[in-house]
Amino acid sequence: MDYVKRNRQIANSFYNLGLEKAKIRDLTGAVGCLKKSLRFDKYQMDARNLLGLIFYEMGETADALVQWVISMNLRPKDNPADRYLGEIQRKPGQLERESQMVRTYNQALDHVQNGNADLAVLQLARVVDSNPRFVKAHILLALIYMDREDYVKAGKSLYRVLQIDKNNPRAQWYMSIVKRNTGREEVEKKKLKNAFSHRKMEDDDIIMPPAYKENTGWGSILFISTGLIIGMMVIFFLVMPAKTKSLNTAHNQELISYSQKISDLNQQLTNKTDDYEKLSAKAEQMEQELSDIEGANQAVLSQYQTVIGILQAYRSQDLMEAARLYTTLDASIITDQTVLEIVNSITAEMTTSGYQTLEELGTTAWNGGNLEEAAAYYEKSLELKPDNTAAMYLLGRAYQQLGNTESANAWFGKIIDEFPESEQAEPARTARGY
Repeated sequence: MDYVKRNRQIANSFYNLGLEKAKIRDLTGAVGCLKKSLRFDKYQMDARNLLGLIFYEMGETADALVQWVISMNLRPKDNPADRYLGEIQRKPGQLERESQMVRTYNQALDHVQNGNADLAVLQLARVVDSNPRFVKAHILLALIYMDREDYVKAGKSLYRVLQIDKNNPRAQWYMSIVKRNTGREEVEKKKLKNAFSHRKMEDDDIIMPPAYKENTGWGSILFISTGLIIGMMVIFFLVMPAKTKSLNTAHNQELISYSQKISDLNQQLTNKTDDYEKLSAKAEQMEQELSDIEGANQAVLSQYQTVIGILQAYRSQDLMEAARLYTTLDASIITDQTVLEIVNSITAEMTTSGYQTLEELGTTAWNGGNLEEAAAYYEKSLELKPDNTAAMYLLGRAYQQLGNTESANAWFGKIIDEFPESEQAEPARTARGY
């Protein structure tokens, strides 16, 4: 059998299995099947689009965007991923809110790792209120509650996870621990046992009460009165003295214990005062590192948006918009290999014809009176085609107009020295003052 056909059949089988799991909300199982489907056939668009939808349902918006961008690059026309991306872009501030939730979740995770669980709980509560589908946030919140032995709240968070992804292995394992510590496990076992129990009642199961003779009248009153008198005497002469002595002893021990605790706390306070400045400095350093991480996450998400915009501009045949967006693209911060392949294909396209469009954008900016923007476009055009003498000359003239004589003369000199036969060589000599 042809290997390509065989791989496609296997990929379709895994996709169908993943679709069935997704229908019954086994999202974790569906993700595993869909990834296997794409491993056998990366062009299985239905599997890739469904994987993006599942990621979005679980609160992983960035992963969903990656899958849909790849899908659009592999099949630009008649692709449902175009509608999914459009839905997100049409919602005002949707990407910014999703990015903010990811930053808040990362902050909470950092606080947990550094022992500040109270602040982490507050941040995670805001995250799950804003996005109740964020599975990772619910699980982290449940872990914090379990660490505090607040199993009721942990169970509520895990119940929400299992409503979204009913076979999530982590949530199921943590829920078994919660049930064990709240008594729910025993209750469920008893219910299950009773549900499958069909034993009929036998005659021997009935316990016949023994016959008794009812006491009435003065005899009963005498017995009750005697019992009350004896009970009061026992309490007064035996129980009360022992109880009083026990309370006094316990009170004295409690006072000694409190005095020792106060002494220990005073010593701890003295020691921790010396460490306060060190902890403050460390907190400032961690805040700076966290700020850097947030900036990096926001930058990566912004680059994904730029890639999407370029692809949509190509589909609309708006080369000017594609070239303009390309000037803002920074491929160095993108780590996903598939997205990098898309960026490389865009760069190849720009190298073929995009440099002319960038040159035209520079001229348009110049005519609009924005010389700095024009110079930036000319420089981007030269990055794609370093021997474009027309762009060199225009860049030199732009720097000349901006008063940057040193940079202007450098570009004029490059034309004169390296391209003496070009059309721009003589105007460059004139502009340089030769």
